[in-house]
Amino acid sequence: MTTTAGLPVEGALPPLDGATAWLNTAPLTPAGLRGKVVAVQFCTFSCINWLRTVPFVKAWAERYRDAGLVVVGAHSPEFGFEHDLENIRAALDPMGVVHPIAVDSDFRVWRAFDNHYWPALYLVDAQGRIRYHHFGEEGYAASERVIRALLAEAGADDVGEDPVSVRADGVHLPAGWDELGSPETYVGFGRATGFASPGGLDPGRSRSYVEPRRLALNHWAFAGDWTVGEQATVLDEPGGRIVHRFRGRDVNLVVGARPGGGAVRFRVLLDGEPPRGARGLDVDESGDGTVAEERLYQLIRQQGPIHDRTVTISFRDRGVRAYVFTFG
Repeated sequence: MTTTAGLPVEGALPPLDGATAWLNTAPLTPAGLRGKVVAVQFCTFSCINWLRTVPFVKAWAERYRDAGLVVVGAHSPEFGFEHDLENIRAALDPMGVVHPIAVDSDFRVWRAFDNHYWPALYLVDAQGRIRYHHFGEEGYAASERVIRALLAEAGADDVGEDPVSVRADGVHLPAGWDELGSPETYVGFGRATGFASPGGLDPGRSRSYVEPRRLALNHWAFAGDWTVGEQATVLDEPGGRIVHRFRGRDVNLVVGARPGGGAVRFRVLLDGEPPRGARGLDVDESGDGTVAEERLYQLIRQQGPIHDRTVTISFRDRGVRAYVFTFG
């Protein structure tokens, strides 16, 4: 069994009063949490890296609640639409996230932890001391061993040694790391890389783009009339496309419709053909789907061997707002 003997003290649990709101609880404080083991996880609801951790964090919250564990999510938004309290609630409720959430829209909790990552996990002992951290996905077994060790140190009886059993699916399925060859790809000018349309990006101005004849791996392009913003790029006229050459099992796109502009119809093609059995959760076998709320949309999930492929997303209506591609 893992003990706490080798765990350093990384500092004290900082104040949580920077939260602009709380979900699923009254406001929590370090003093009120003293005597409990606390797991603080930083998240933002459109982030695929966080979404893939959700089944494990939920399972820990349920299994170890009676032993003295309190799981606290700190929702620090990456994109503007993730600041909205009702958007956060609408995203988390269908996932069954019922543990306390500190809505950290001003990033004051983030700064109090000196955090820099989504997701990030901090484990705090019953004396209010941070004893462990893990940045990014994976590391679930090691993190759970530390949870059990801190609970035992606090006097909990029989926390067991077997890890939680998790069966993830949908957007929560772990990435196919061995075959994944494409990084997160932002389509706003603030963090864009790999853009291949002739002439490059023209920030802040509506312009007609064309796609090149060929795309190298991890390069992408626009076709049609787009206005490229710092975070989001907006389609100005119907019929625009985004094309991306990628390698991975899954293709996700964080996207939404312009507020007040109505839903946007789109079609996804994989190497120029309907995805059929490789369709993601948010399209049918012909590749058709609809964008309404701003969130992560799963466009492609492949079942067979992985190799370099091209995904094309064509939008039949104007007003779509595209943020970032992620892969799994």
